[in-house]
Amino acid sequence: MKFDLDEIGINIGLMIGGFFGSLITIKKKRDLKEQLLSVVTGTMSANYLAPVLIDWLNLTGSSQYGTAFIVGFGGLKMVEAFYHKFFDKVTK
Repeated sequence: MKFDLDEIGINIGLMIGGFFGSLITIKKKRDLKEQLLSVVTGTMSANYLAPVLIDWLNLTGSSQYGTAFIVGFGGLKMVEAFYHKFFDKVTK
């Protein structure tokens, strides 16, 4: 199964790191939609953006998972900014 996921660009280790990174501030969210969007975006950004950062910084070993954790948390912050900028205008 891992081979199949690697073929479509999914790295389980990086996704798990990003998932936990995105869970850090989940209790501060207003509603379930924002919470789910934050977790999904943090997880997916860790999967697809962490390898770019890892290659750029030339990281090896377990530091890759820490990088995925940080990228997952950063992805969460990007979603928050996007959500508040665009969706708050719709509800006002």
